[in-house]
Amino acid sequence: MSRLREHYETTVVKELMKQFEYSSIMEVPKIEKIVLNMGVGDAVFNAKVLDDAVEELKLIAGQQPVITKAKKSISNFKLREGMPIGTKVTLRGERMYYFLDKLVSIALPRVRDFRGISSNAFDGRGNYTVGIKEQIIFPEVSLDKVKKVRGLDIVIVTTAKTDQEGRALLTHLGMPFKK
Repeated sequence: MSRLREHYETTVVKELMKQFEYSSIMEVPKIEKIVLNMGVGDAVFNAKVLDDAVEELKLIAGQQPVITKAKKSISNFKLREGMPIGTKVTLRGERMYYFLDKLVSIALPRVRDFRGISSNAFDGRGNYTVGIKEQIIFPEVSLDKVKKVRGLDIVIVTTAKTDQEGRALLTHLGMPFKK
């Protein structure tokens, strides 16, 4: 069992039960899944770029990503419906906890001038999205092999009903929000 999951089950659940006065342990919010998404706009002109993005996301997530395709045609961007334009991966279970632990304790502190992440990126239902400008903050990605520095979006989906519950859950799990 991962370190973060153990921490969640032993301490976080009790603290959230006290804080929000839940009557049942099943009401306590938990993380459902984490979705990593890397949009590759250059893939319209060069399909090889997408392969690099898939490899990097595979290293970061430890799981094979899927290629996302355009839903609509946009002539200004020379984009046709069905063209591959990105890659994403959904993490659940143990992999999700390992990834979140790695994100909080290793990757985020490696960001330049890091003072914490914004606490305003909740969607109203307790889910949190953080955008990362460079994929090189993850220890698995070798600087020598990176052809282009790309960003990625990380969406943390929780079972929390409100942003306040979601923020409390992520704070207890060690997410470094700005003060």
